[in-house]
Amino acid sequence: MLTRPEPPFPKQKQSMPGSTTEMQPRPDHGEESYKGSGRLRDKKAVITGGDSGIGRAVALAFAREGADVVVSYLDEHDDAEETKALIEAEGRKALLLPGDIQSAKHCHDVIKQTVAEFGRIDILVNNAAHQASFKEIEDISDEEWELTFKVNIHAMFYLTKAAVPHMPKGSSIINTASINSDAPNPTLLAYATTKGAIHNFTAGLAQLLAPKGIRANTVAPGPIWTPLIPSTMPEDAVVNFGKQVPMQRPGQPAELATAFVMLADPMSSYVSGATIAVTGGKPFL
Repeated sequence: MLTRPEPPFPKQKQSMPGSTTEMQPRPDHGEESYKGSGRLRDKKAVITGGDSGIGRAVALAFAREGADVVVSYLDEHDDAEETKALIEAEGRKALLLPGDIQSAKHCHDVIKQTVAEFGRIDILVNNAAHQASFKEIEDISDEEWELTFKVNIHAMFYLTKAAVPHMPKGSSIINTASINSDAPNPTLLAYATTKGAIHNFTAGLAQLLAPKGIRANTVAPGPIWTPLIPSTMPEDAVVNFGKQVPMQRPGQPAELATAFVMLADPMSSYVSGATIAVTGGKPFL
């Protein structure tokens, strides 16, 4: 069993959206630990927020399982190039598509370019997210509220709507929610609200797409050590990040990858409308 870093961590603060290379300790995306077995051979996957954190771990796992991967990301080009190199090292194709998924047009362009490159989409992972911490509701600007919804839930709708016509029977949509959808952190009010919306969106989507043979599921992470943490949380919270769950540490991105692989695997053909909670022992109801 791998030894995982535990708090306290060094004090650190980054500007949004954060960088993998500046994190102490550096997150584990499964570079040395994840072993593939061909479960996604020749599948075509789109992953938003695929440049770092959970998205990078999923991209690497998918590549090692035999998939070609489109990495959608904002503007973290160095992180994205590292992810691309990991995918290509497995002999799989990687396509980087930078841009802001707040824009419905950009979301449609991501799907259009994916289909032009790969011909179809077998797996859509809606993973990109925005969060920011506020102690008082008065501190949350109207613009911040709208930004959180545009990135976290509106983009999910735009991408899914555009992708479905290009997804054959047996395809899989996986949306990243959060333990905050069940137990909202009051300082993450906007973020937690969107994560609750993602659960309802996915539950309805699973029913809506079942006649097409397309599955929709959710992964609900607890505290995970990604660039989002030092770039959006107070330094004191970063030092003790993850200590609040029974395992008393944050999860590493690599520890979520198997949940996404399982939901993407064609053998999980009866799993739809489900939530896989990866929470370090904290119950998810």
